[in-house]
Amino acid sequence: MTDYIVPLILLLSSALVLRKKENSYDLMLQGAAEGLRLLASILPALIFLLTAVYMLRASGAMEILSSFFSPVFSVFGIPPQTAMLVMIRPISGSAALAVGAELMAEYGVDSLVGRTAAVMLGSTETTFYTISVYFGAAGIKKTRYTLPAALFSDFVGFFMASLTVRLLF
Repeated sequence: MTDYIVPLILLLSSALVLRKKENSYDLMLQGAAEGLRLLASILPALIFLLTAVYMLRASGAMEILSSFFSPVFSVFGIPPQTAMLVMIRPISGSAALAVGAELMAEYGVDSLVGRTAAVMLGSTETTFYTISVYFGAAGIKKTRYTLPAALFSDFVGFFMASLTVRLLF
């Protein structure tokens, strides 16, 4: 089914353009140019975020921060082993997936830590990435209350993920 979706979308859009008697090639070139302008505005933030995540992991700073915040997470019922996941998830989705895979490989997918990591990955967002991409695309410079509200919702997502796993499993 999925093999036919993209050609079907292209066929339908071409049929609509032909029906309206517009030049589809020019419209596609305009869309591509707009996409490149958007990429140029977003690219610096993406490069910065990916570099920062790599530097934090390579330097060992994430492990130090994780061990520092582990007691705080324990107070809220979040398994201390997931501290690194909690710290990296708002920054990078791919790094968080790698940390989640490491946790599941070490503790098992059916363990409390593995299930908590899986629910955390599914119930939280890469906050900094999302803000930089969408606000950058829209040209918004001042995030105002967005960052504190998004980070608070991430924390609630982590807490609720841990609570849900404890109650259901």
